[in-house]
Amino acid sequence: MANLEFSCRAARPDALAAVPTMLLELEITETTEEPVHAVALRCQIRIEPIRRKYTDHEADGVVDLFGERARWGTTLKPLQLAYVTQMVPSFRGSVQVDLPVPCSYDFEVAANKYLYALDDGEVPLLLLFSGTVFTAGFDGSGRGISVQPVPWHKETTFRLPVEVWRQAMDQHFPGTAWLRLHRETFDALHRYRARNALPTWEDAIERLLKEDKG
Repeated sequence: MANLEFSCRAARPDALAAVPTMLLELEITETTEEPVHAVALRCQIRIEPIRRKYTDHEADGVVDLFGERARWGTTLKPLQLAYVTQMVPSFRGSVQVDLPVPCSYDFEVAANKYLYALDDGEVPLLLLFSGTVFTAGFDGSGRGISVQPVPWHKETTFRLPVEVWRQAMDQHFPGTAWLRLHRETFDALHRYRARNALPTWEDAIERLLKEDKG
């Protein structure tokens, strides 16, 4: 039976992706010296907020996720960042593969809101693996294929630099952020902008913020 061990060595933004994407550089090692034909790999990626410290500014940014600092002993629960898949090519011994992780400004997702709130430093990640391993048949002839699961207990940790996430976002949205609005809210904002002859959406929102300040 093949035995796979996983480690995450580094991360970088994907300069060629059509949407903001980070690449996690995985090293996969097969410890029994059995050649691996392929791996259909699945990976659940979680953020573990309790494994880092926060500045006061960052604490303000995550207050709607975790509440005030006094409550963090019970509220700093793991956040789901992504669930991704990747085909790993044939190898013997070890292989390096890039695991693509899409990024988003969708603040309805807690993990995205969390990442945006961080100024710098690192994000503690837990990578949980599953999937299917394809190796040679049990008879040793090399003609058959053996199929076995990646055990659910296979995992690794990684400290993702916040700057990598920020670079991935800035490649597609330099100096900007996005909001998702209900159609009725967008229509109301559109009418407000037209009624006040405001040239951009940013002008409309800035006018509303100034009006709110009185």
